[in-house]
Amino acid sequence: MSHSAVIITGPGFQDHDVVYTYYRLIEEGWEVAVATKEGDPVIGKYGVPLPMDKTAKPLIAFDDLADGEWDAVILTGGHEAPDRIRQDHRVLDFVAGMDNAGKVVAGLCHGPWIMVSAGVLKGRTACAYIGLRDDVINAGATVVDSDVIVDGNIITCSYYAYVGAFMRAVFETVEKPAA
Repeated sequence: MSHSAVIITGPGFQDHDVVYTYYRLIEEGWEVAVATKEGDPVIGKYGVPLPMDKTAKPLIAFDDLADGEWDAVILTGGHEAPDRIRQDHRVLDFVAGMDNAGKVVAGLCHGPWIMVSAGVLKGRTACAYIGLRDDVINAGATVVDSDVIVDGNIITCSYYAYVGAFMRAVFETVEKPAA
């Protein structure tokens, strides 16, 4: 069975996060889309362009996000992109809808800022990058020191160096039968 994921990002994204998650999803045979505000091309913090390469499909717009279409949403970091994205109600509604549907909502490094604003961390156990640890706690999560935490359908990763374990957690969690 084929799976699908959407990576949501914006200008100034953490290049490592998007590059690794994008190609790992493709490597596993997943359908993958990258969403930006209006589906417009953006450039990462260190110069990586989206779309990623000449084989990549066009970016999709936040207006095109529908929670019934995806098995997982990947919220990547870089402090600039998530801070912009968390101000957009279309993304927050989508992320909340994915959580309500029991779909995987996965945040990497600063990505959980979007989860905070979407209200999906209350009562959850999570890990957090130091720069948003207080925000995750104030959102009602129990924060523990870890590389990656899986709490049901919610996955958090504290730093992009742990993106390998993060992606293994995404794949394993999507494969698990619903409880």
